[in-house]
Amino acid sequence: VQLVESGGGLVQPGGSLRLSCAASGSFFSIGAMGWYRQAPRNQRELVASIASGATTNYADSVKGRFTVSRDNAKNTVYLQMNSLKPEDTAVYYCGAMGTTSWGTRQYWGQGTQVTVSS
Repeated sequence: VQLVESGGGLVQPGGSLRLSCAASGSFFSIGAMGWYRQAPRNQRELVASIASGATTNYADSVKGRFTVSRDNAKNTVYLQMNSLKPEDTAVYYCGAMGTTSWGTRQYWGQGTQVTVSS
């Protein structure tokens, strides 16, 4: 399973960005998908996740500002980020549970930089 993220960049505080992550390759199914982030000197943390049945979960720090969604037909997950703050600056990683002939495990994208600065 390959995960390819897009949509990161530089934005001013209060601005918006939309991240996308598409899964490709040879797999039977994609289960829960999510977005994680890692700022310098910090551990990677969950930002938002969405199950295959569309149940969502958010970190308290992003509730009301970020929205996670998915298109199962395209095996793609999105993260709409509004009212961005400087503390949202981090490398954002896409994660997905993929089932292949080798079993089920977590896969990761390469990460996309999000910088919130004036």
